Amino acid sequence: MKSLTAIAIVVALAGALQAQDTTTNLFYQRRASAIEEESPREFQFLAFAYTQLVTTNVFPTNDFLKGQVVGRLFGGNTTNTSDSLTPFYVEQRFLPFFIYQPKLFNGKAIFRASFEIDYTWGDVAYGTGGNFGSAISADQVNIQTQNIEMEFLPAPGWQVNLGLQRMFDTPQNPYRTFFSDMIETAYRLHYWGTDGVGLSVRYQTDYWMAKGGFYQLYENKIQSADDVTLTELQFRRLLTPDLAAGISLYYLSDRANGAGGPSILGQGLNSTLNGYNGVYRFPLQGDYKADIFWLGGYWGYNESIMQDQWFCTGYLNANLGRVSTAEADGQYAKRADIVGLAANLRGGFRYGQTRNDRVWADLLYTSGDDNGLADSRYSGVLTGNMWGTPAALPISMGTYLLFPHGNVVNRYVAAITDISNIGYGLTGGTINVSHDLSPHQLTAKATLGAAMSNAAPSGGGTFMGTEGNVSLTWSFGPFMSLEWHTAYLWLGDFYDSRLVNANAEERPPNPWLSFMAFRWLMF
Repeated sequence: MKSLTAIAIVVALAGALQAQDTTTNLFYQRRASAIEEESPREFQFLAFAYTQLVTTNVFPTNDFLKGQVVGRLFGGNTTNTSDSLTPFYVEQRFLPFFIYQPKLFNGKAIFRASFEIDYTWGDVAYGTGGNFGSAISADQVNIQTQNIEMEFLPAPGWQVNLGLQRMFDTPQNPYRTFFSDMIETAYRLHYWGTDGVGLSVRYQTDYWMAKGGFYQLYENKIQSADDVTLTELQFRRLLTPDLAAGISLYYLSDRANGAGGPSILGQGLNSTLNGYNGVYRFPLQGDYKADIFWLGGYWGYNESIMQDQWFCTGYLNANLGRVSTAEADGQYAKRADIVGLAANLRGGFRYGQTRNDRVWADLLYTSGDDNGLADSRYSGVLTGNMWGTPAALPISMGTYLLFPHGNVVNRYVAAITDISNIGYGLTGGTINVSHDLSPHQLTAKATLGAAMSNAAPSGGGTFMGTEGNVSLTWSFGPFMSLEWHTAYLWLGDFYDSRLVNANAEERPPNPWLSFMAFRWLMF
């Protein structure tokens, strides 16, 4: 499972270290007073270790889905809840990150490689495949590639990234930006928050930045025009020292007809993957062509939260497009127009001395569709979750079960794992309060969230549920912490519908979750 919070923290700090031209050698003194500067290291190693002990009543009913469970609760991943069974397990994740910056190029060429090793305690041994490998004797081949990319700095302000890289919906360079900045600004990874192969180019000054990118999402047959490609353009400007605004244009060309994708699920508008990820599955038969645009803007006041006590961010994004299907004569005719809209507003007040001493609200709206393609129009939202899993990450709302969170290893499940909400759309939000009981050492946080769908499924209502959760984090060493999190979700009448509750005769039991976590960032 890629591009979640732990992964991006490693990447962000890796970039922060790379941004330094020199480091100071504090252990070698010359003539008792002079401090000699050490030249940049050509090779760096960083790693992130994460262990969590989990108890919950959420589990997959399909025995084959024990290694990695991703997607919507009660969706195609067969997840369900119980009022009698209590799953209990321990998971571990290790993320090594290697950076090579040869002196030969004077710091203007950088190679990065990152990998992922995940497992649940006692799962399997002597096999091949990711997300496994901790049963007795181990010996599992389980390393997974995240990024293999090169960064070039040809001139001041220019950054060129080539290869398998972070594909985030922000103009910021993910290798040189803290993860908290990317999940709280621009589109907050709600549309794109994964890894992709391609080329991205950025130019940045003190007041503005621009980004262009091209990514090959799926190649399929190299001799055929059956690819999925994504092109992006972004521009962001600092209007005042505290206020920034940006605009963006994305274009996706889908000619794959659902071919490719994770495992046997496929990808695209009509794939089985959509039932897992919680996005709308288009009822398309045969070949299709899709051209989809995302046109939007975003803004942010006091994005660092430390320049003023008040802070606010938001975005407005429209997805527009057309889907055409093949006719008997081989020609393509329009099947449906795509017109969807999403809006987010997040704001709050920092009442104390640290970034954690704050209270804030996070509101989200996405348009929905109540009749599918019956009117030859889809009025819901599209995200990267239609082509990857997970490829869009609404993990920063503050909830654990209503919207997903990033403290995961092999299991990434929530009621709303995509902002489209299976095409029904949603109106919802959270109220969050956090406080440093001991500055930068002991942090407490509480959240209350609720959501409703903008279109009701057959046999159900529109209210999805209310979640309450609390957490306590103890940072007892440099980049090392011990945490406790617990959450409970009261399901609404939305889940009276058999279409969304795993075909149950009545509303499933309310989900709950509690876990202890230990994390260590080492470098």
